[in-house]
Amino acid sequence: MWESFIIQPMTNLLLWIYNVLGHGPHTFGLAIILFTILIRAITWPLNAQQVKGAQAMQELQNDKEWQEIQKKYAKDREKLAQEQMRIYQVRGINPFASCLPTLVQFPIIIGLYQSINRAMASSPLDMLKLARTASTYSFLNFDNLIPLNSKFLWMDLGRPESIAILGFALPTLAIIVALTTYVQTKLTMPPSTNPNDQTAAMNGMMSIYMPLLLGWFALNFASGISVYFITSNLLGIAQYAATGRANWRNLLPGGNKQQPTTKKK
Repeated sequence: MWESFIIQPMTNLLLWIYNVLGHGPHTFGLAIILFTILIRAITWPLNAQQVKGAQAMQELQNDKEWQEIQKKYAKDREKLAQEQMRIYQVRGINPFASCLPTLVQFPIIIGLYQSINRAMASSPLDMLKLARTASTYSFLNFDNLIPLNSKFLWMDLGRPESIAILGFALPTLAIIVALTTYVQTKLTMPPSTNPNDQTAAMNGMMSIYMPLLLGWFALNFASGISVYFITSNLLGIAQYAATGRANWRNLLPGGNKQQPTTKKK
């Protein structure tokens, strides 16, 4: 099922886009970018749910009932968690909605990595595997495309990034991936009113672990994966910023705390 529903469709889609673009220099990188845009379009309902969930969580911070239970059960974490879950259920809010699109990406990431390696067919053995496993659909006739031109900007998309300045290897892509992942995660985090809020604590951990994890992927795997990460992150940032609800203060230390409202005299 993994081969039939993930690897084959992704490999053929990448090759089809590459063929349409003219299979010239830098074309495979553009194919990955267009592929990412298509994936974003397909998962639009899920991303819209993420935005809606983040907005609901932000609005919840100003709710009187929510603020009251934060104060009432500040020293009783178990009771606080129970009351929070009760309010989530009553209001129809999924506190983990902002994490779902990130988790859904993992099968896509694995499938894309395998598809890039397969589509590259950089050695005679890889070309033989590509033919024998029937990875390409016969009616698309991709035989004349292989091997692909894997160059894109300074990268070889089938290999990890390798760029050195003054004798030092600079993980440029890994840094960009980590930064854009951090920005996207932080923008969708609702402000927190209580340091004991378990959901806020989990979101805070995600904002640290996900950039490090995806940055590690970018450092050690084919740079084509990094192109996918960066494009997907930038699209996600633009999508959320377009709603006008992006909390840019979250990017600063301590910026995820709800600002106290001043009472008018």
